[in-house]
Amino acid sequence: MKIGVVREGKTPPDQRVPLTPAQCAELKRSYPEVELVVESSEVRRIGDDEYRAEGIDVVQDLSGCDVLLGVKEVPLDMLIPDTTYLFFSHTYKLQPYNAKLLRTIVDKRIRLIDYELIKRPNGQRVIGFGRWAGIVGAYNGLRAWGLRHVSFDLPRAIDCADMKEMVGHAKAVDLPSHMKIVLTGGGRVGMGAHELLSSLGLREVHAEAFLKEDFNEAVFTRLDVEHYNARTDGKPFDMEGFMTDATGYKSTFMPYAEVADMFIAGHYWAEGSPFLFTRENMKSASWNVKVVADVSCDIDGPVACTLRPSTIAEPLYGYNPSTESECAVDDPSGITVMAVDNLPCELPRDASHGFGKEMMAHVVPLLVGGDRDDMLTNATQTTLEGALAPKFAYLQNYIDQA
Repeated sequence: MKIGVVREGKTPPDQRVPLTPAQCAELKRSYPEVELVVESSEVRRIGDDEYRAEGIDVVQDLSGCDVLLGVKEVPLDMLIPDTTYLFFSHTYKLQPYNAKLLRTIVDKRIRLIDYELIKRPNGQRVIGFGRWAGIVGAYNGLRAWGLRHVSFDLPRAIDCADMKEMVGHAKAVDLPSHMKIVLTGGGRVGMGAHELLSSLGLREVHAEAFLKEDFNEAVFTRLDVEHYNARTDGKPFDMEGFMTDATGYKSTFMPYAEVADMFIAGHYWAEGSPFLFTRENMKSASWNVKVVADVSCDIDGPVACTLRPSTIAEPLYGYNPSTESECAVDDPSGITVMAVDNLPCELPRDASHGFGKEMMAHVVPLLVGGDRDDMLTNATQTTLEGALAPKFAYLQNYIDQA
């Protein structure tokens, strides 16, 4: 088997890699029967010479590879026919902007394995960048606070060499002694944000204390689904019932928005679940949140002020609750919104190392040693025969209209 690491070609440039130089070397040691090459790139944060230093061949052409590993969507003109690709395709939810990509993949007889779909038999995902999205998202929220209040000016995460430097900058600032931060989510994203806040020495308090007590230091609380949702019939919250059908539930988030200064959205939101808060909620005189760091970034969804994704270059915009529209970031009547949708790109070296570690533990053994529990088969959207895999036949109309 010959495996190639592709050069990321999406615009704006993505500086991450699926495997670091050290991980490539580890793969070669563990699987000497595998040939491994890396496509040369001037974009990635980890340079070609770092791969060469680990004894990895850096090439200009990946033709002849059996399997190609990337991170983000591969541009149409860079797709190599009759090959197996692994990357985040953002197609299985019928995302309209990538229909042509999937159409081209089928036409070029490419087997596409989407990282997002690689799951254990219990349905748990095995690989992703969620932790890093949470870490950078929480940092960006603090940065937004400093810029809004002209109290401190943290550097952009992408301008830091690594997470250690980024955290060092954040530790050096003084947050208001009364500041309260509410965080939602208990998955990779939510716990990544939790990790960042904890690393700064912020005290975590129980949800009830967060609502009822004042503190002489900056604090945060992390909410799980049962903390901000309740049954409309008044009966006890039922997680299984909520996951099956959330129509009989309502949001109970507003009490937190009335005492919190910042909200970090790190939760997973399923279609049909209650919105955390609406635009009408944000017009309430009791609304207190001044900065929203929407790491989950569901547009026109559960976080009412997230009107659009923002970018690494321009991560912030304002939301005016009265007009329900975007306003200037420095508008004192507005809410400062951070909704960057590719946050892990801001710490490309750290995020690549974390992702590659999961690749080596959970994905490479399936590629080389055998597809245990059909985990790769179940994540295969298209086949080398130029067709959709049976499980993804529902995508036929999607690509026919591309």
